[in-house]
Amino acid sequence: MTSKVGVALVIAVLALVLEVEPAAGHREESRPIAAPPVMDFTPPAAGSYRLPPIQAAPDGNVLDENGRLHRLAEYTRGRVTLLALVYASCADPTGCPLAYATAVALQERILADHELHGRVRFVSLSFDPANDTPAAMRAYAGRNRRASGALPWHFLTTRSAKDLGIILDGFGQEIEQDNPGPERQQPLINHMLKLFLLDRAGWVREIYSTAFLHPEAMLNDIRTLVMEEPAEAQR
Repeated sequence: MTSKVGVALVIAVLALVLEVEPAAGHREESRPIAAPPVMDFTPPAAGSYRLPPIQAAPDGNVLDENGRLHRLAEYTRGRVTLLALVYASCADPTGCPLAYATAVALQERILADHELHGRVRFVSLSFDPANDTPAAMRAYAGRNRRASGALPWHFLTTRSAKDLGIILDGFGQEIEQDNPGPERQQPLINHMLKLFLLDRAGWVREIYSTAFLHPEAMLNDIRTLVMEEPAEAQR
């Protein structure tokens, strides 16, 4: 006869499977597995250093997840912003999937810190407008798409390569696209992974590449920028 302990263990395992299983059908679960690099140093405490302005963030036309036209400035002003330039079909685990995984890790930390609620936003902007339609970006976002709340996360694209080019030039992001062939359906876009940390005024204060995507260090950078805000903005 099965013991009560054994039955309880089986029920617990089944509950865990049922809790996780629904996510398996989401597109976001099918992207390559990626994890932020191991951090082998202790980052300086938030507010103990300054991030000098690097450049003003460019502006341009973008489309939200519902296909509505906006100016990019709407998503780079008023809050500390972490902006990633990505494309949804990227299969390189050290590329766009790493940017996504890092943002998810940061999301958990920010949501756990009530002092940061309402002061930070994430933006994922596609540089593949031909394939990353608003509907495709909604699918790419999955359950992480949030237009408001404690930590909004916007998944944007552009109407055309012309609109996109203005933004990429402003950020200094170079891309090179290989046309898809018989062996693959989606384009391969060569690029250097870049995430931009912007202050409330829309100035780039830090640029992260693959080797520097450490959520704890990035969290301290975000806190440092929030601590610069005037008192009225922190209420």
